[in-house]
Amino acid sequence: MADVLSQSQIDALLKSMQNPSPEPAASTASSGPVEEKKKAETEQVKYSKYDFYSPRKFTKDKMKILSSVFENYARIITSQVNGVFRVMTDITVMEVQERRYYEYVNSLNENDMVTLVDAIIPDNTKNLVPLMMYVTPGMVITLIERMLGGGEEVVKVKDGYRYSDVEIALYKRVLSYLIQALKDGFSNYINMDFKAQRMEDNPSMIQDVGLDETVVIVHLNVDVTGLAVERIKICLPGTLLENIFQVIDSRKHLARGYAFEDNKETILDNIRQSQLSITGQLGTVFLDLSDIYHLKVGDVIDMSKGKDKDVKLYVEKQPWFMGKMGVYKKNVAVRINRRLYPEEEEEPVSEENLSQAGVS
Repeated sequence: MADVLSQSQIDALLKSMQNPSPEPAASTASSGPVEEKKKAETEQVKYSKYDFYSPRKFTKDKMKILSSVFENYARIITSQVNGVFRVMTDITVMEVQERRYYEYVNSLNENDMVTLVDAIIPDNTKNLVPLMMYVTPGMVITLIERMLGGGEEVVKVKDGYRYSDVEIALYKRVLSYLIQALKDGFSNYINMDFKAQRMEDNPSMIQDVGLDETVVIVHLNVDVTGLAVERIKICLPGTLLENIFQVIDSRKHLARGYAFEDNKETILDNIRQSQLSITGQLGTVFLDLSDIYHLKVGDVIDMSKGKDKDVKLYVEKQPWFMGKMGVYKKNVAVRINRRLYPEEEEEPVSEENLSQAGVS
């Protein structure tokens, strides 16, 4: 009597037909629930959380602009710090993220020194909210040591370090280089000026920005001589960024308008008074170097061209017209008869065009 397959065997057979290289049954049995758990973890799809209570204010394109700005800024201050303070640093952008202002404040200690920087946009009368810059004390003290002629060692400072009065004066000098470089960082998109407004030794006391206001936080990683890692944290308020992006977008629209607008008449008006040289070519002839060497006054060169033949006129070394030699008010002149085109088609020039060009 023929063997009859059970339902489980039929399902296993169908499964094996769908998967041409099935794992051995023994290995499957031996793996047990551990392999199934690993497989479930790998197949689990990870979704990014979106807070509908506080939606994103800036698009990905605008965040890319900020990333490009601060990558350029990081390169600039790297060269400036290395050149001015004679210290090897490598400054890179860690992240540019849209956050809430309280997240920036909570990442700082109570005694951290924060510098408020005014951003000045030309032709903008609005009072913009200043941006905030925090530099870890280890980097500041190391640069101050180099400024005063110290050695090559890296000064390690604990969090919450309090600057002395002398160090605060030198701290302003160090920050001036970092603030001035912001202008060059934004220069590819907008012309702005940055000026230090004041310093606060307690970030929680800064009331210029609301705690729930949207800001963009930029983290810069500073590798000092490969021995220490410091940070630069910059907070850009949302109201400031809105004004900056508004100027950038308006300039883009103007550029597109100029690109698609028909400015033929405007261009012609601007170049109408330009002076161009016109040369008349009577003919061409080829001579040997020996013949040219023996030329002297009174010799006649045969141009192999009749005296009544047309003369080609060149405008800035480009052939444009054909005309006839003649005399106009006791001066040698050429009367234009037709125009030459790139496709070698010739079109007669009307008397109206001749009078407009001042040629007769």
